[in-house]
Amino acid sequence: MSHEPTTGEAATASPGVTEGGDAHRTAELAQRVASVRQRILSAAQDRDEQHDHGGELPSLVVVTKFFPAEDVLRLRELGVRAVGENKDQEAGPKAARVAEVLGHREPPVTPPVWHFVGQLQSNKAKRVVRYASWVHSVDRPSLVTALGKAVRHHREAVLAEEVTPGPCAEHDLTCLLQVDLDPEVSRDGARGGAHPDALPALADAVAVTEGLALGGVMAVAPRDGDPSEAFERLWEISQLLQREHPQARAVSAGMSGDLEAAVLAGATHVRIGSDVLGPRPAVR
Repeated sequence: MSHEPTTGEAATASPGVTEGGDAHRTAELAQRVASVRQRILSAAQDRDEQHDHGGELPSLVVVTKFFPAEDVLRLRELGVRAVGENKDQEAGPKAARVAEVLGHREPPVTPPVWHFVGQLQSNKAKRVVRYASWVHSVDRPSLVTALGKAVRHHREAVLAEEVTPGPCAEHDLTCLLQVDLDPEVSRDGARGGAHPDALPALADAVAVTEGLALGGVMAVAPRDGDPSEAFERLWEISQLLQREHPQARAVSAGMSGDLEAAVLAGATHVRIGSDVLGPRPAVR
């Protein structure tokens, strides 16, 4: 289902991936990663048959916003192969730095799979496709058009040897449709996403756009309300989507505070930030 290993896979360390060897920080991250993986496993064991994906465990996407490339390198050493970012201005340089360091290892170490999980402006699409394999926040037709155009131009530039190939040079960009699970709330209180009624047309647009692959759905639980109920609605939306697009099986849901509710409701990907990386660093 996904391009990265599931939570249950062994964390195979790559010796010497981190630079500077901050053993204390690496040990802290190792403990936090292990704790989150255990939470995912425990929740997955409590899933009913309808939501358990044949026993496949959800993939852990560690959201590394606010944190430096060095932490991504430490996570990669700990076996984390999927990381998420929500701001291109931070993600682009970070991804380039990580790729540079890992590429100079002997033997070279495969970089993590980058997931863009934040709201994305259409004019940023051309930069995101340089490093991202997944975009979790596709919520409007204009963004579908921009991403398709960006992938096409990136592939042309790679053929002309003008740019370093990104993941979409060889593989289609996996797009998840972000769903607004509380569309009746005022926009000030919403968490982003398309109205559920708009999803069929949006899904069709992704499916017919060259260079894009429809992966499934994503949502953030409303601030007020029961996340279990919200994620069950997302599951139902996912099932409806799969009637027309059976390959779109991914369900990206759950963060540090509602991970268990998301897994129980059938999440295939959980996006965890603070419970792995700790509190947001102080601004200096």
